[in-house]
Amino acid sequence: MQDISILYVPSNARELHSWIAILNNECVGNIHLQLEPNKQIKFLDAWVHENHRRQGIFRKLWDTRWSFVQQHYKGYKAYAWCKPMSLPLLLEKGFTEGDNCVYVEKIIEDTKPPFEQCFVSC
Repeated sequence: MQDISILYVPSNARELHSWIAILNNECVGNIHLQLEPNKQIKFLDAWVHENHRRQGIFRKLWDTRWSFVQQHYKGYKAYAWCKPMSLPLLLEKGFTEGDNCVYVEKIIEDTKPPFEQCFVSC
């Protein structure tokens, strides 16, 4: 692997933690987590630039985030929504697979103000 540095990026929002992967002073990847109520941590998306994928950067980012939560959040429950390609790493780390979900999307159309879209009778 090339000389990748992982940098913690503090957030103004206390519940969000982020790390970026740096190569030659350029961001080539990032990963995040969000603290939630009831001692839960949501692992948010990760991204690696397409020119730098399959080089261990995702794993390095993931391991950095994992070390951080192990040091600072013992007793919390971590969870994630992951793509099939990421599932083996999560299972390797001891996560249990839950239910599957299906991605859906819709283009938002600005046709009428919200109060004109629904008829409500009293």
